Amino acid sequence: MAKENLKVKDHSVSGEEFELILNSEYGFLETSPQPDSDKLPEYYKSEDYISHTDSQRNLFEKAYHLVRQFSLKKKLNLINSFSSTEKNLLDVGCGTGDFLQTAKQNNWTVFGIEPNKKARDIANKKTNHSVFKTDELFKIEEHRFDVITLWHVLEHLPNLEEQISIFKKILKPNGTLIIAVPNYKSYDAKHYKQFWAAYDVPRHLWHFNKESISKLVSKQDMQVVKMKPLLFDAFYVSLLSEKYKTGKMNMLNGFWIGLLSNLKSLRTKEASSLIYIIKNR
Repeated sequence: MAKENLKVKDHSVSGEEFELILNSEYGFLETSPQPDSDKLPEYYKSEDYISHTDSQRNLFEKAYHLVRQFSLKKKLNLINSFSSTEKNLLDVGCGTGDFLQTAKQNNWTVFGIEPNKKARDIANKKTNHSVFKTDELFKIEEHRFDVITLWHVLEHLPNLEEQISIFKKILKPNGTLIIAVPNYKSYDAKHYKQFWAAYDVPRHLWHFNKESISKLVSKQDMQVVKMKPLLFDAFYVSLLSEKYKTGKMNMLNGFWIGLLSNLKSLRTKEASSLIYIIKNR
């Protein structure tokens, strides 16, 4: 058995166990078995899936939304640095639409893709009905978008190579693809092992590292030109991982491991989550 293989439990919904298997071509880990496409939505049916709701029922969720407001400003600054005169944005897996709303308020023409109906309905209220179902992505005309973003979304998508080819097709020749995903080679991932919350099986079908993202996009003649850490993710993921490991939130332990992960990433560049800035070659 490959060293990277792990047996990981679905802590959020089903309690089922899955295995993570190393893909020798790309270097990412694959969730096995992967649920059939018609059964996969069942694994998202949880009130604890924060990105599909705007709920703030407890301190943890309130902290999540507070951090999200800060993150929205950082994301806006990032896309503004790549904008053209037209400023057309597509956010894939846009959840409840907060990022699109922020971009729209800053003169971007926004479009979103969101498969979850509850989240999509909330997003459409915020964006004047600019969010569509997944199958609408295949109908979008070529060379339309200046920026395409996937904030913790690529790990949820089946048929990876096909997805990247679609993004390349609908991106303008000088456009920018921005992908943010967890990094299974981070310190917090290695510390928590099978309890690492960012594995989030089976909703996360793939588990990436820096090399696997570069190999994946290079197949479409695209290139990672820059990587940026998402520092808050280490704290969020570590707190949740503590809950999975011990049954308690253990705020102090989770904060310490998150801090340690971020400090180590200054040297290793292996942050808990990474943003990849991707351009055509």
